[in-house]
Amino acid sequence: MNQLEQLKQYTTVVADTGDFQSIQAFTPRDATTNPSLILKAVQKDEYRHLLEQAVRQHRGQSTAGIIDRMLIAFGLEILNIIPGRVSTETDARLSFDTAGTVAKGRALIALYEAAGIARERILIKIASTWEGIRAAEVLEQEGIRCNMTLLFALPQAVACADAGAQLISPFVGRIYDWYKKSTGQDYSGELDPGVQSVKRIYTYYRKFGHTTEIMGASFRNTSQILELAGCDLLTISPELLQKLADSEEPVSRKLNPEDAKNAAIEKLALDQKTFRGMLNDDPMATEKLAEGIRQFCADSVKLEQMIDALR
Repeated sequence: MNQLEQLKQYTTVVADTGDFQSIQAFTPRDATTNPSLILKAVQKDEYRHLLEQAVRQHRGQSTAGIIDRMLIAFGLEILNIIPGRVSTETDARLSFDTAGTVAKGRALIALYEAAGIARERILIKIASTWEGIRAAEVLEQEGIRCNMTLLFALPQAVACADAGAQLISPFVGRIYDWYKKSTGQDYSGELDPGVQSVKRIYTYYRKFGHTTEIMGASFRNTSQILELAGCDLLTISPELLQKLADSEEPVSRKLNPEDAKNAAIEKLALDQKTFRGMLNDDPMATEKLAEGIRQFCADSVKLEQMIDALR
């Protein structure tokens, strides 16, 4: 078996793309999208029709409403290909707005359900801010499952699990980027700070019985992926999926729930003050969270500009 086939023995593989052809090629169970991936996709000739169709059919709606329709159009196409779930992101500009995020999550689910899709096949992606986590808590109580994204530190992961979030997406590659830039050192294998962060979260969840799924994300190389074999899910770009498919080197399981039982790790008790304090004390997590929100906001604005140019 190639490495991708071996990896699938231990971990659910998710495609991190809005490119339908790539999803078909690598047969993942689930797929994830975000504003940056959708922006990249609609700039390609083969996907631009989804943007144009959303504008044409919903011209009387607000630009934000048209974007929602386009996100759903992508999600529906992806769900025709995969057997599992698709993640659809809320507007990053709502990252510090609990009520706005709840409203957007409900609106996106309503659009999917109007198209005949059960809410169990949808994950609403929300930034792992304190406000986003509180929104997820409300949505989960309504049976709307959430994927907590832009996650860089253990306090975020613990707060998400305490809120009952369905899934978290710790950003391995962006953690690696920060430490590489900060220290001037390169990291590989088990010494990679992004890998270590996910292993720490996995150990915490398994030790204390949290059922929130962990999906490693934002990978820079296949070494990071292989070091997390055994993680619940891993969402991987088409380029790295291809590299895994092209290699027949052996893959061994690196994360195992049995290993977490005796881990020396303390349980965290988090209220808003403690959460914000711990996040503030972690310069990497603070900087990458802010940077990620800014990037997704900027790409949302670019999508709006493309829509306005077509109206």
